[in-house]
Amino acid sequence: MDERDSYRERVTHRIPRGIVAEATARTMFTLTRHPPAPPLDEFVEYHWILRWDRRGRPPHEQRVLPNLSVHATFFPGASGVYGPAHDVFSHRLTGRVQGLGVRFRPGTFRAFLGGPVSDIADRAVPLTDVFGPAASAAAESVQNADGDAQMVGAIDNLLIANPRTLSPAARAAAAAVESIARDPGIIRVSQLCADTGLTTRSIQRLFAEHVGVPPKWAIRIYRLNDAAQRLVTEGDPDYAGLAVRLGYSDQSHFIRDFRTVTGQSPTQYARAAEPDSDRT
Repeated sequence: MDERDSYRERVTHRIPRGIVAEATARTMFTLTRHPPAPPLDEFVEYHWILRWDRRGRPPHEQRVLPNLSVHATFFPGASGVYGPAHDVFSHRLTGRVQGLGVRFRPGTFRAFLGGPVSDIADRAVPLTDVFGPAASAAAESVQNADGDAQMVGAIDNLLIANPRTLSPAARAAAAAVESIARDPGIIRVSQLCADTGLTTRSIQRLFAEHVGVPPKWAIRIYRLNDAAQRLVTEGDPDYAGLAVRLGYSDQSHFIRDFRTVTGQSPTQYARAAEPDSDRT
C-alpha cells in the first residue's frame, strides 16, 4: 500500500462531519472535498470547498456539530484558524461566496501552532498568527480562483512553504484518535488506554497538548456523531436500542449527552434533518 492509498484508507474511517439538516443544506450550498498535496498527507485530512449564492433569497443559518479537527478557513469575513470545539458551530450564509477550508488531522496541528492545541480550543485566531503574512495573499488567491484546483493549489503552497515534521508525541496523539475512529467499541478512556498502551495520565496530557480536548470528550464526539448519522438514516429509531448500540448504559444518559452536544433532543434533531422545500 503506497502513501496515497494509506491516506485514502484513513479518511474513510469515521470522520465526524456533522452537517445539521444535511438534506436541506444541500439545497443551500455546494460542498466538495479534495485531498491535499502528498507532502501534507500526514497533516491534512482534506480540503473542503463551499460555494453559495443567496442573492435575492433569505439568509440561511447553517449549523455543524463539533468535531476534533482544527480548521483553517479562507472565506471573506470568516477567515481564521478554528480550534476543536465543544459547541455547535453556526454560520450565516448571505450573498454570493466561495471559500476553502482545511481540515487538519487531529493530533497534528501543534506542528503549525507551536504551542498546545488546547490553547485554541473553542476559539479562533487570525490566519496570519499561525501562517504568517503569506496567509493573506493565499486567502486572496482563493477568492480570485477560477476553479477548485486553483483554490486547493494556493493553500497547499501556503502550507508546504514552511515544512513541518511530526514529533513522536504528535504521532502518538494522531494514532490514538485514529484508534477511536477505527473502533466504535472504544467508549471509555480505559479502553483507549488499553488499545494504545498509555496510562490515563499520559493520554490526558497527550490530548491536551496535541488534540486540544480531553480523551473522554473525543470519544463522546465520535459516539454522538454516530448517533446523529443514525437519526438521519433511521428517522425515528428505537432510542433505547440506539443507546445500547452506542454503548450507553441507559436511554436517558444518551439523550442527555446528545442534547448537551447538539442543543436538541434526538427527536428534534431527526425532525430537523427532514428535507424542507420551503427553506430555499
